[in-house]
Amino acid sequence: MPEIVVISGKGGTGKTSVTAALAHLADHPIICDLDVDAPDLHLLLQPRPWRQEEFRSGFEAAIDPLACQGCGECQVRCRYGAINPRGEIYAVDPLRCEGCKVCVHFCPAQAIAFNERHCGRWQISDTRLGVMVHAQLFPGQENSGRLVALLRQQAKELAKTRGQALIICDGAPGIGCPVISSLSGVDLAVAVCEPTPSGLHDLERVAQLCEHFRVPVAVIINKHDLSPDRTREIEDLCRLRRMPLVAQLPFDEAVVKAMLVGQTVTEYDHGPISQGLTQAWQAIQALTRDRRAA
Repeated sequence: MPEIVVISGKGGTGKTSVTAALAHLADHPIICDLDVDAPDLHLLLQPRPWRQEEFRSGFEAAIDPLACQGCGECQVRCRYGAINPRGEIYAVDPLRCEGCKVCVHFCPAQAIAFNERHCGRWQISDTRLGVMVHAQLFPGQENSGRLVALLRQQAKELAKTRGQALIICDGAPGIGCPVISSLSGVDLAVAVCEPTPSGLHDLERVAQLCEHFRVPVAVIINKHDLSPDRTREIEDLCRLRRMPLVAQLPFDEAVVKAMLVGQTVTEYDHGPISQGLTQAWQAIQALTRDRRAA
């Protein structure tokens, strides 16, 4: 089944609002929120979870206070400042522990366990726009790329089981590990950018990343009317890199008003921005069909 991921070079460009609108226009796709560090798609879709699972990845040390002899060898060996005295014994700060296992190896009392790290939770929910797969990493946790891969696999299994023909993903901002994990093997990336110097720079970075992984890119310029000069520069970049420009969305207060009532802008309003998103969705569908036919 086709898989589309909406990305951006940074946060705050309107990526999640665009994703939610496309999910509304697509008529009950499988929806996947891959921004596991700071998810917010649920704020618009009000998910009702029916499956919840813990996400465990990596390892962390934990000192048994009953077995600890207070020798301090673990604190001496730790290079991350993760072990400190607590009275006559020692304890591990889980936010500092890097899971290197040095303290476990050198503890003379064998008082240190090496447990799988509980990093967050993932869940599958019903929403008014379709089934949603989403997650939340705990503060300070890593392995977001692995969690993104897990969510995508769950979304594919759901689509196959339910006979649904489309997956729409809200990717993480930037070009880091979770974005790379989001892009692998997708049919189309939709890059949302704004007409600013950083918007142009970030779109260039996203384009380079997608080119490296051979993922085609379509571009949506959000709030294009706020800076016609910058918009023209983005248009030039799209022509240079042969990236289809599927929409130029105007600044519209309807987006904020829709958020305040917990709706997508295409549900709330049928003005210029909704019309632009509808045209963008039609273009995205055509690009995806062409990609599949090639």
